[in-house]
Amino acid sequence: MLIRYKKSYEKIAMGLLSFIPSEKDLKKLMITMNEYDSGKNRKLYLWKEKEGYIGLIGVLFTNNQIQIHHIAINPSHRNQGFGKHLVKALKRLYPYTPITSTENTKTFLQKCNMLEDMQKGKQNLISLQN
Repeated sequence: MLIRYKKSYEKIAMGLLSFIPSEKDLKKLMITMNEYDSGKNRKLYLWKEKEGYIGLIGVLFTNNQIQIHHIAINPSHRNQGFGKHLVKALKRLYPYTPITSTENTKTFLQKCNMLEDMQKGKQNLISLQN
């Protein structure tokens, strides 16, 4: 289940973000958390299963689109499709907003064939607008 980040989830979110290689440094991790806490155009969502919080997705809203900046899954839950669940839940939450990747998230989204799905959604949005 996708849950919107709140300050009370900070330690959980930091723990999940620390699984991302570029976020292992505590100083960098604190900067990233501050960006999500204070940035009006940034949102962080956590993925919760019965056993607890196992993943997160961080996005930036810009130019009428959503750019996925962070995707992290607890290593003990990887390769089980939870990353795809996060992206699909985000698409359901914002069905008419195109979703893009950064250079850091592009490889993961390609691996999951999610970029093609996101492009289809973008094409569907264009056809709806016409």
